[in-house]
Amino acid sequence: MLNALTLLTGVAALLLAAWCGWAAYRDQPTKDWHFIGMAVVSVLALAQLVTGIVLLARGERPEQGTTIFVAYLLGSFACVPAAGFMSLGERTRWGSVTVAAAGIVLAVLEVRLYDIWGG
Repeated sequence: MLNALTLLTGVAALLLAAWCGWAAYRDQPTKDWHFIGMAVVSVLALAQLVTGIVLLARGERPEQGTTIFVAYLLGSFACVPAAGFMSLGERTRWGSVTVAAAGIVLAVLEVRLYDIWGG
C-alpha cells in the first residue's frame, strides 16, 4: 500500500472530525463547507480504494488476507459518504457529531489497513 496516501487520508479524516466536532460544539449542523471537506476525504478514500485494487490486480498480496483487506477498503470508502447522507437527515448538531464520528472511524480504519497490508 502507499504509506503516504494512507497517512494523508487518515490525517484528512481527523481534520474533518475536528472541524465537524467544533461545529457540533457550537451547536451547528453540517453546512456546505463541511460537505466540501467530506468530498475531499471521500476522494482520498476513493484513490486508496483504486490503488488497493490495482496492487491486488498486479499480484501483490496483503499479509493478513485479501478478503479482509478488500472489506476494509470498501468500508473506508463508504464511511464518510454514509455519514454525510445521515447528516442531511439530521439537520441539528447531531448531524455534525455523526460526521465527526465517521472521521474518527475512518482514521482508525486507515491504521487497520496499514496493519493488514503489512506495515
